[in-house]
Amino acid sequence: MIRNRRVMVGALATGLAVGALAGTGVPARSAAAADRSRLPAILQRLTTDDGAPGALLEVRDRNGRTVLTSGVGDVRTGTPVPRDSAFRIGSVTKPFVATVVLQLVGEHRVALDAPVERYLPGVIRGHGNDGRRITVRQLLQHTSGLPDYLDYVTPQDILKDPLAHHDLRQMVDVAIAHRRVFKPGRDWKYSNTNYLVAGLLIESVTGHPYGDEIRRRIIEPLGLTSTSAPVDDPALPAPHPRGYVRPGEGAPLMDVTELNPSVAGPGGGMVSSASDLGRFMGALLDGRLLRPAELREMMRTRPTGNADGRAYGLGLESRPLPCGGLYWGHTGDMLGFETVTGATAGGRQATVMVNLDPGGSDAQDADMETAVQTALCDAP
Repeated sequence: MIRNRRVMVGALATGLAVGALAGTGVPARSAAAADRSRLPAILQRLTTDDGAPGALLEVRDRNGRTVLTSGVGDVRTGTPVPRDSAFRIGSVTKPFVATVVLQLVGEHRVALDAPVERYLPGVIRGHGNDGRRITVRQLLQHTSGLPDYLDYVTPQDILKDPLAHHDLRQMVDVAIAHRRVFKPGRDWKYSNTNYLVAGLLIESVTGHPYGDEIRRRIIEPLGLTSTSAPVDDPALPAPHPRGYVRPGEGAPLMDVTELNPSVAGPGGGMVSSASDLGRFMGALLDGRLLRPAELREMMRTRPTGNADGRAYGLGLESRPLPCGGLYWGHTGDMLGFETVTGATAGGRQATVMVNLDPGGSDAQDADMETAVQTALCDAP
């Protein structure tokens, strides 16, 4: 959801306790083949140099799973990060939303290259934003040119009343009150507004809230017991770490665990666990959620311009692995938590979470990516 955490820290500034490293887990023969000797050190760096109170990493494949934790889940009590933690996943919500849209494509209820106007007549209008010229595919791939509503909803606005309800349609209207970023299809720019509109599209086509469709189509069939798409519920299910932001350099941590997720909605409002995200990514790449044709469309990527070789499909990113090949996944930033999840076509999944966002070091993002890549590689 929140892409520029450093800028956000500065904005918040204008308006801890670190536990010993602990490794727990279910031994896994194949998962253990990864360069495990590096993983504890990376997690420890996240909870020392990078400033996060706690971190969790789960690696799984068809033979088992391993869970590593570092630091604390609660700076007040000093309790460790629960190994089966639930947490806010931010933009990792987007692969769930894209999967539902692509299931509707497979059911011939949505056409990828049809204009958004067909499903949401009159909703996208003004300042060069035009639903008659933006396709469903362009929404899911961030090539619509729609401005990002989070450029106009500030962190101060959210934290001033963290339990406030935010209406999905009104957040879209906040975005399209501003000039489009580029002509649809001409460029790529990440915009959370695209997935707010995708959520509205799901509701228009099915007659049900997008969260209900995610639950019916993904959560329940896969048995994801720690995963939900809450509308207004500000609480996290137990067990969970506390979520923190650091309002400025050297400032004390602020607890933002209780937060109304409607401010993120289908762009980043879901809750899950590392274990559930591993199962979801495994099922997605195995073809258990999408037919082959729709999965191929999801994995048709375009470059994003990032130096790390990242490419974006339909709600799914690909990135090169240092050991060769690539992995599929997504990153997620939500007030209090940052998540990176990834999986390979060979059946290995890894998810890392820290309970600080924004407010970590400049290296926090890179260290989280390194943790996932190291876990997914068979060799250093």
